Amino acid sequence: MQDPVFDQLQKIYQMAGFHLYIVGGTTRDLLLNRSFSDRDYGTDATPEEEKAFLPEANYTFARFGSLRVPFANKEIDVTTFRKEQGYRDFRHPGQVVFVKTPQEDYPRRDFTINALYLDRDYQVLDYCGGQDDLEKKLIRFIGDPKRRVQEDPLRIIRAERFAEVLSFQIEAKSQEAMDEYRYLLAKLNPEKIKEEERKGWKRIK
Repeated sequence: MQDPVFDQLQKIYQMAGFHLYIVGGTTRDLLLNRSFSDRDYGTDATPEEEKAFLPEANYTFARFGSLRVPFANKEIDVTTFRKEQGYRDFRHPGQVVFVKTPQEDYPRRDFTINALYLDRDYQVLDYCGGQDDLEKKLIRFIGDPKRRVQEDPLRIIRAERFAEVLSFQIEAKSQEAMDEYRYLLAKLNPEKIKEEERKGWKRIK
């Protein structure tokens, strides 16, 4: 289990005095021994701090802490650890606050299996039972399932897509929340739903 692209990029962060972690779908793929092409990393460096050592990155969405970094002939997504508050449009947080640790970052993520972090030594950081759910082949929302679905109803489609592609089961309380609030999908842009449904394995994050 190793990602040579991460090994190279994390050294740049380390030299600049920051930490870089493998996160989200990339961690999940590595732990499941799945092949992957998309790379998602998390960091304690803010976009302003990253400009000093990654001037070539795309900073279009820096206000959300998200960068697209061209590196080793790849396009890498790097996101600053953050807290999110106030989902006013059922999709996007009204407030983003940058934080410094994976433990502060993980509650904003959707499912436990997408909230696992690998440090530079490939040690797993798991704050919500994600490894256990991987072993049990379960899709489970982090925290209160009803709240997570209300924040972003598109997570219903994501849960169903993950379950189908990974041959996992959706945990009972998560399924109950999805069924109860499925009507909220009507409030979303239909194209967003179609886009999520069209995504294949390579776009699972």
